[in-house]
Amino acid sequence: MASFRIIVTGFAVLILAGACLLMLPFSSADGNVTPFSDALFTSVSASCVTGLVVKDTATHWSLFGQFVILILIQIGGMGVITIGLTILKATGRKISLRQKSMMQNTVSAPSLGGIMHLTGFIIKTSLIIEAAGAVLLAFYFCGEFGFFKGIWYSVFHSVSAFCNAGFDLMGVKGGFSSLTSLSDITLVNVVIMLLIIIGGIGFLTWNDIKTYGIKIRKYSLQSRIILFVSAFLIIVPAVIFFFGEFSGLALKQRLLGSLFQSVTTRTAGFNTVDLTSMTEPGKLIMIVLMLVGGSPGSTAGGMKTTTLAVLVLAAAAVFGRRRDVTGMKRRISDSVVRNAGAVLFVYLFLFSVAALAISRIEHLPLLDCMFETGSAIGTVGLTLGITTSLSLLSRIILMFLMFFGRVGALTLIYAAVPSEDEDGAKLPLENINVG
Repeated sequence: MASFRIIVTGFAVLILAGACLLMLPFSSADGNVTPFSDALFTSVSASCVTGLVVKDTATHWSLFGQFVILILIQIGGMGVITIGLTILKATGRKISLRQKSMMQNTVSAPSLGGIMHLTGFIIKTSLIIEAAGAVLLAFYFCGEFGFFKGIWYSVFHSVSAFCNAGFDLMGVKGGFSSLTSLSDITLVNVVIMLLIIIGGIGFLTWNDIKTYGIKIRKYSLQSRIILFVSAFLIIVPAVIFFFGEFSGLALKQRLLGSLFQSVTTRTAGFNTVDLTSMTEPGKLIMIVLMLVGGSPGSTAGGMKTTTLAVLVLAAAAVFGRRRDVTGMKRRISDSVVRNAGAVLFVYLFLFSVAALAISRIEHLPLLDCMFETGSAIGTVGLTLGITTSLSLLSRIILMFLMFFGRVGALTLIYAAVPSEDEDGAKLPLENINVG
């Protein structure tokens, strides 16, 4: 229980430290002190790798402020515990069993065995992928903004995409415009999408890919489910978007836009098209995708792809009148099914209650508010343009949702609710009818 509380506390400390740094006069482009509420919202969004902003990242923040945001994104994406243990190991200190247990909870590792080796693998692989992404993006950004500014833009967007953060510096071409000015740049679109996908499939899946290569049958059940569900949730919505949305775009932009919007809703937060022009069914699909999010032990938030898979498999077992929940010739334990059901309930409850509250407070359409709260709790960062106009109370609601979505439902609940001691006794059994 203490390890869960340390994870929650670590993120809280990171957020407060980031807010204090962003309030400094030299963190803003105009040299003025940024109000605490705005600095805190930005710090929460960056630390929780969400991407919702109340100040345009490119125009409001100075180079120092942008660097602070980038560091918050990097630490938030890899995990506070991951970075902390890496620093401890680098200083030569011995890693305790308790600290290894915290790392296990952070990356959703199945066991403590080899956890520090996995930690080193995560750090090295992350930096290599981010560096590769920055090099590829530099071919465009250096030509567009010059060498030094182009390198900074390349690094910033590579880290932001890999960590599924959604922060961008393209406000120089239009405030809060995200990547809409780059909708027809194939290189940028493809590289950003690849970084989002790689960052969102999870560290344990990378490890299986490294160990077994293309021999997918040797992957763990979790990795196989993650790859299958991720592919499904990218391809199917992209096809729906292509035929149901963006009909006014040229074929190339329509194809890139459909695929990009399908990928980015998996907690990344960039957008290359005007989301307000989408139909209500299209927005609803994006809300569902945002709630599902990425995969466990990744830089992404949301309920997770494995949660969706377990719930679908559980439903299939009920419909097929099977005693056990199974998938890919493996049996899934009852505790995993219960956890998946609990996570779904908590996410849907907070998402819907928050949307109703913001709709009532701000007098805004409910669907727009559902889009905003789904984006926050899924740590996505997509918006229909209402974030900057929200009152302080509504922003507090979004900050809580972002924190909840990044730390994780079970982590936050386990940290807040004490466990009950099991005395071995069982209460009388009585059945009730459902459905």
